[in-house]
Amino acid sequence: MQARTFRCMGTVISLAFPRDPAPGGHLVDDEFAAATAVVESLFQELDHTFSLYRPDSEANRLARGELLLQNASAAMRTLYADALDWRRRTEGAFTPKRPDGVVDLSGLVKGHAISEAGTSLLALGLHHWCLNAGGDVLVSGSPLPGSTQPGSTPPTSKAWQAGIVDPADRRALVAGYALGAGRRHAALATSGSAERGHHIWRQRGAAEEFVQVSVAAADVVTADVLATAIVAGGAPMLDRAADGWDISVLAVTAEGELLATPGFRS
Repeated sequence: MQARTFRCMGTVISLAFPRDPAPGGHLVDDEFAAATAVVESLFQELDHTFSLYRPDSEANRLARGELLLQNASAAMRTLYADALDWRRRTEGAFTPKRPDGVVDLSGLVKGHAISEAGTSLLALGLHHWCLNAGGDVLVSGSPLPGSTQPGSTPPTSKAWQAGIVDPADRRALVAGYALGAGRRHAALATSGSAERGHHIWRQRGAAEEFVQVSVAAADVVTADVLATAIVAGGAPMLDRAADGWDISVLAVTAEGELLATPGFRS
């Protein structure tokens, strides 16, 4: 496996490619460096726009009242509109505003960055890779292109295996989930205490039921948003999400118990 990591958005981003992505062997150094540079540049650009930790960012100018949303960049207005749509679809469990009224798109921008990076990698002709940004994962293809899972009928390529951190012990895993290689889910996102969770604001009246929620979905934005929404909205939002989207969910309760939809139990 060829892999490279860098820090951005307050977390670690890693990009991994199989040694044998196609007949002919692993990526040459120039291809690997170019792919990593494209991903890192995209993350850095979005961080410069949306980070609330950079004093000069567009997001902070909005927070300080120096810039009105209608005068913000097209990227800011588009992502804010997407966030409003998610707020409607989750009945307010996901929101683009903090309790003090400041626009905060932290719950959406990382998933958006991962998704855009994946699109860029595919455009470069790279079809077997795993992108992990602080525990939120998007994959394409297989870690062993051309391989098959033993005993699978019809033959199924070997999947990427994503691990889910135990919120009580970050050195341990509570579960794993197979992604990609023709399966219906290529993305896994986790919200709660295992990674930064300060962008999650619980709905009024919602109990603190879950300390961590992991969602597997076909795309990483859906996985990321719904994981955040379920932490914020509790069991009612988990039920709405499981009924309304093709996802698998693993939730860790405040008492340390696990709740899993069938996809995580199979």
